[in-house]
Amino acid sequence: MMQETQQRVVVIGGGASGLMAAGTAAARGNAVTLLERNALVGRKLAISGKCRCNLTNDTTVPALEKAIPGHAKFLRSAFYAFGPAETMAFFTRHGVPLKTERGGRVFPVSDQAEEVVRALWDYCLAHHVHLATGVSARRLCVAEGAVTGVEAEGGVVFPAEAVILASGGASYPGTGSRGDGYRMAREVGHTIIPIRPSLVALETVEHWPAEVQGVALRNVTLSAFAPDGKRVFSELGEMLFTHFGVSGPLVLSASRHVADQPGSRLEIDLKPGLDDTMLDARLLRDFEQYSRREIINALDDLLPRSLIPVIVRLSGIPHATPVHQITREQRRALLILLKHVTLTVKKARGLAEAIITAGGVDTREIDSRSMASKLVRGLYVTGEVLDVDAYTGGYNLQIAWSTGYLAGKNV
Repeated sequence: MMQETQQRVVVIGGGASGLMAAGTAAARGNAVTLLERNALVGRKLAISGKCRCNLTNDTTVPALEKAIPGHAKFLRSAFYAFGPAETMAFFTRHGVPLKTERGGRVFPVSDQAEEVVRALWDYCLAHHVHLATGVSARRLCVAEGAVTGVEAEGGVVFPAEAVILASGGASYPGTGSRGDGYRMAREVGHTIIPIRPSLVALETVEHWPAEVQGVALRNVTLSAFAPDGKRVFSELGEMLFTHFGVSGPLVLSASRHVADQPGSRLEIDLKPGLDDTMLDARLLRDFEQYSRREIINALDDLLPRSLIPVIVRLSGIPHATPVHQITREQRRALLILLKHVTLTVKKARGLAEAIITAGGVDTREIDSRSMASKLVRGLYVTGEVLDVDAYTGGYNLQIAWSTGYLAGKNV
């Protein structure tokens, strides 16, 4: 049964965590006002997952934590309060049939992210959330260590006994994400861990990726090594060559570890299912089958056609060499290359192109059981404003749902 109105709550930001927080707080009987700088809510959510919206990952909480490279333990309470199972049940209950694809990625059956936005907004409307669009929050109003409201541009003040700061990060600024939440949190005393791009494409020192831009690799293993040689990431999946370097799911996840470390090394294992002995046997079979061809025309069964000239050149074998003249040493060099195609990170593409912002409000200053600030009474912080981020696969949106729900439940 809905409780009588408890208090006035202002939610700053109409993105994933803000909408979840607003609806949840209102469902508990609070008088909730949602401030959104855009004319519509959920703009970034509507374009997520190439407009398909990978809204969670159908996995367990322990597995979910492994997809979060930093501060996973901080999110444990939120995940157990509202994890992947609860997320899927919520959207199914609110009229969004779901499907699970490879790697546990969960999408709407319709492949329409707008359905997810609509379900969240309907949830808010059903519980009488007041939406104030075109309103940019300027600062948090605080008196005697507690929030008293939010001042918007133009000097308009929205009084409140509780404020949920869910204004998102600084990536994709075209959707309204400008990083204002970091400034507002800092102004009331919170520590901001320096922000940086995460889940972002990488530029490489080598120029040859431009020769094969648009070529997608599937079922390859990408490993990333810090400048000191330490391996910091390794995963099987998909990636893409671009005119500036590399992108795609594997690269986006690897970027979490190397985006701010120029000189890091990427290694692509083009044949992760074959060890050296098996791959050598495969090369021998192909060479026997195409013994009368030049090497440049003998690798079609092994590699994407457009990638072959690059691989042959990198192997050091003259492209016109007849296969039957390939020496054991040359075959060995080709084998090693196929298992260790190496690229050097020049830099990340920057916040404007990043899917997620790493850094944000120091989690040590937030109560993980409620998302409440330990410094300012009545203030709650959720989603991308926090110093938490995850790999690709629906994990970052799960962070948004979980932290938004927990804040909304506890105001």
